[in-house]
Amino acid sequence: MRNNRFEIDMCNGPLMSKLISFSVPLMLSSILQLMFNAVDLIVVGRFAGSDSLASVGATSALINIFIYFFIGISLGANVCAARYYAKGDLEKMSNTVHTAILTAIISGIVMSVIGQAFARPALELMGTPAELIDASVLYMRIYFLGTPFFMVYNFGAAVLRAVGDTKRPMIFLIIAGIINAGLNLFLVIVFHMDVAGVAIATIISQAISCILVVIVLLNSPEGYRLNFKKLKIYPELLGKIVKIGIPAGLQSTVINISNAMLQSSVNSFGQNAMAGYTAANNLFGFMYSSANAITQGCMSFTSQNMGVKKYSRMKKVLLYCLILETVTCLLLGSVAYFFGDGILKIYSDVPEVIECGMKILSLTTLTYFICGYMDCIPGALRGMGYSTVPMILSIVGTVGMRIVWIYGFFPHNHDLRYLFICYPLSWIATVVFQSICYFFIIRKFKH
Repeated sequence: MRNNRFEIDMCNGPLMSKLISFSVPLMLSSILQLMFNAVDLIVVGRFAGSDSLASVGATSALINIFIYFFIGISLGANVCAARYYAKGDLEKMSNTVHTAILTAIISGIVMSVIGQAFARPALELMGTPAELIDASVLYMRIYFLGTPFFMVYNFGAAVLRAVGDTKRPMIFLIIAGIINAGLNLFLVIVFHMDVAGVAIATIISQAISCILVVIVLLNSPEGYRLNFKKLKIYPELLGKIVKIGIPAGLQSTVINISNAMLQSSVNSFGQNAMAGYTAANNLFGFMYSSANAITQGCMSFTSQNMGVKKYSRMKKVLLYCLILETVTCLLLGSVAYFFGDGILKIYSDVPEVIECGMKILSLTTLTYFICGYMDCIPGALRGMGYSTVPMILSIVGTVGMRIVWIYGFFPHNHDLRYLFICYPLSWIATVVFQSICYFFIIRKFKH
């Protein structure tokens, strides 16, 4: 079933070309979004100083703990919508859309309240330096005011991805990102608003992308057309969404908690290391977003083929996605590894900041394709309806390894490069666990 030129038939025809057609716009969307986010850091680092850059960076791990939990839940909406779409069950798909959007509105409001209440205690718990904490708290509280827009956009985009539409969300992010970059320059350079200006620009850009996605859903074909009068939470469908989404969200949350622990360890090296980690982490985000775009394709394609019981095609989906992960991550990782020092100079001209950033990149770039596998295999499992098992394996492999490393080995060798060895080690352990799990689950469908 294909109603317009933006949709992709995931259950028939050549796989690789369709996976690329699905993933590339989503990948470009993520990369462009990160480029615009990088403008936030570049503007604040260049025109407000490394203290302000470190203040914004100090909030990133903490913000991600909340953000990625609810993004994980949106994956449940994507899987359910894709399955009903493939089956041609328009009524259940419509109910899924309205349940998802109302859930996004409610969860966005809840996140906003939590962000206001716990910003300072949480940043203090992470060991944020006293000279940075006031600016970090201000940035975080303003940022969380925009979470309802952020959530509605992500849930709405998840619905569009379920039918293969990744092009229009890309266009919307380009529009919102250009506005965000312009506002950054205007508010920070002209009005000297420092971190507050960056946060306000982010809220406005999120609101614009949210409004554009809602407009598309309001004018979409029957099945995933949004009607505000029909907004309602259907308990059965919400149960299916959270059954897939909450384990994914918990996995992201726990992994980001481990990243927050890592942030606390980085904080012990001082503000130059914090600023270097902030810049390196932004580059790191480009690789993650690119890998995750392929994972989204793997999950959507697997879910639709699961809905029409094309199990052999499901296996090909994962194989082709792993090939795409390898090529993409090695390409981007090589660029970051060989040209990292020049790229980091865009964020800051302080030699110590660049040196710290390169120590991190040297261990996490060329090995990043392993992280791509770690992201992709659970995507396939979630598309099949299995979300709890990959969550447990990812937490044990990734978080467990990092906790052991941070608190067991790192105190005996207080070096930034030694700290970040835990990244590739945790990726390898997790992929081994996940591969064994996938082998046993796919055999069920084979039989």
